[in-house]
Amino acid sequence: MKKRPRFFTPAEVASHFTAGDLWVSFLGKVCDLTPLMKQHSGDVLLLPIMECAGKDISSWFDPKTRDILRFVDPVTCCERYYTPRGRFVHTPPSGPSSDWDTDLGQPWWKERRYEVGLLSAKTRWIRVVNTLTSQEQLLEVCSEETLEEILQRYLRHNAHANSYTWKYHGVVLDMQKTLSNNGVTDDDQELEQLRMDRDLFVPAILLYFNDDLTEG
Repeated sequence: MKKRPRFFTPAEVASHFTAGDLWVSFLGKVCDLTPLMKQHSGDVLLLPIMECAGKDISSWFDPKTRDILRFVDPVTCCERYYTPRGRFVHTPPSGPSSDWDTDLGQPWWKERRYEVGLLSAKTRWIRVVNTLTSQEQLLEVCSEETLEEILQRYLRHNAHANSYTWKYHGVVLDMQKTLSNNGVTDDDQELEQLRMDRDLFVPAILLYFNDDLTEG
C-alpha cells in the first residue's frame, strides 16, 4: 500500500525559517531545503531563498509547467527565468558565464528528495476534550487528515491518546476518515459570511477512556 503523504499547516512550515532549518511551500508541496542550504553554504544565490524561508513561494512558478516563471528579455530577446527577487541557486545567469555548471542535474524545485509532504489547502480548528481529566486542547489540523493522523498530532498533549475512543455528538468516529467524512462539518465559510466569530463555534471532539466503565 502506498504511504499517504503527510499534510502540513502553513504555521508548521513557517516555524522552519532559519538557514539551519529551512522549509518552503510551493504548488501544494512542502520542501525541506536545509540540505540545499548546507551544500551551497555562503553562496549569495541563497539569499532569495533565505528571504522567503518558511513562506509559500508559489508565485515563483508557472502552475502549468511547474517550472520557474519565464519571460523574454527585451534586450537579448532570449527567454529567461523570471526572478524579481534576484537570481537564486540552480537558475542560469543571463549571459555566458565560466562558473555556471550546465550539468547540475535536477534543479532543487524538481528534486523529490527535498519533499517532506503537502501543504493543506484548508486548515481548521477543533477542540479535543479528555472526558476523563476534563483537559481541553485547541488544535489546528489539516482538513485532508484522517482522525488517525490528527491523533498523531494530539499525542504530544496526551501520550495515551490511543487508549481513548473519539466521539462527536455521541457518535464514535471512524479514525480512518477525515473530520468532514465523519460528519464534523467545516462551517468557517458560512460563519464568515454571517460575520460570526468562528472561535465561538469550534467543534468539540470528546475522548472517552476505554477502561472507563461508566461509558458504554
